[in-house]
Amino acid sequence: MDLKSKIRRIPEFKGVVFWDITPLLKDKHAFKECIRQMAEHCWGKDIDVVVSSEARGFILGAALAYELGVGFVPIRKKGKLPSKAVNLTYQKEYESDTIEIHEDSIEPGQKVLLIDDLLATGGTIKANAELVERLGGEIVGMGFLIELGYLHGREILGDKYEAFSIINYDTPNG
Repeated sequence: MDLKSKIRRIPEFKGVVFWDITPLLKDKHAFKECIRQMAEHCWGKDIDVVVSSEARGFILGAALAYELGVGFVPIRKKGKLPSKAVNLTYQKEYESDTIEIHEDSIEPGQKVLLIDDLLATGGTIKANAELVERLGGEIVGMGFLIELGYLHGREILGDKYEAFSIINYDTPNG
């Protein structure tokens, strides 16, 4: 199945090209295939928990955790978690953002797979990794439905993390 054909390109959404995954999510066959392909990259890895940030990352991360038979942990924007949390403020393209994770959600030494819908410049996933590592988690991989290769997000990650993506766009035009 051509999952790329299920992604809607919106050329001017808040000043950027927006890659909309909602058509893929509403198609039960495409969504199932997306999770199957992501799981294919993970079988055989020692994974204790999948961690994803809101909002679209939750959708993919929770479904993948279910498919892999492991737990799921959310990373949220500041002030959204009900229990004691650890937070991190990081710089995005045009603004800063603060994210949080419950302080008891990752045990030292736990093997963590980070999942998000999109790898753009890499700042968000790098901040997610820093939060997990602060709690003693070991990042065993990162996965993305979409990678915007033209924004060079892998460069910020360096060689420290193993990463995969299902769909790649090498230019803003697809």
